[in-house]
Amino acid sequence: MSRWNHNVHYHPVILTALPGGCGRVLDVGCGEGVLSRELRRVAAHVTAIDLDEPSIDLARRRDDGSGVEYVLGDFRTHPFEPASFDAVVSVATLHHMDAVPALRRMSDLLRPGGTLVVVGLARSRLPADLPWELAAAVGTRLYKLRRTYWEHSAPMIWPPPETYAGMRRIARETLPGARYRRHLLWRYSIVWRKPPEPAASIGR
Repeated sequence: MSRWNHNVHYHPVILTALPGGCGRVLDVGCGEGVLSRELRRVAAHVTAIDLDEPSIDLARRRDDGSGVEYVLGDFRTHPFEPASFDAVVSVATLHHMDAVPALRRMSDLLRPGGTLVVVGLARSRLPADLPWELAAAVGTRLYKLRRTYWEHSAPMIWPPPETYAGMRRIARETLPGARYRRHLLWRYSIVWRKPPEPAASIGR
């Protein structure tokens, strides 16, 4: 049976948000590389980076010749060329770092017209978010009746430093025009397209 957890559940959000014929994609915080290998179905080249060495080692051992390039390092400081990726994606990683500079770094690595997709975790505010918490608990129980839950080995941080409302504000202020959505199973998504370069003016 294929692996399933709350992160894997939202991989389709990323895969469907990427444009067809995507060239170079960066997977930030790739962990064991599950999403990275799925991305090869829609991208010509995938670079997967994580600063946790055991996770990268597992990703490399579990790779089936997909052609993913695995990098041990911190995407914030690794010498990637600016504007060198057609898409940057990340799952359950943003809450491990300061969200604003991390999103800005992702934006800098995107070519004009490129796509950024983040699936992240945030902190609920109680009692305001209690209906979301109850719905997520029920939904998880129902999914577990039909699927085998997989607990990943990557380091975890809990609770996330930002609330869902805080992440919505950060996304809109840092990435103007970003589409923010809160999902059922304790996740949110941000989808943003970097503005294309303005067309060169033609002299008369």
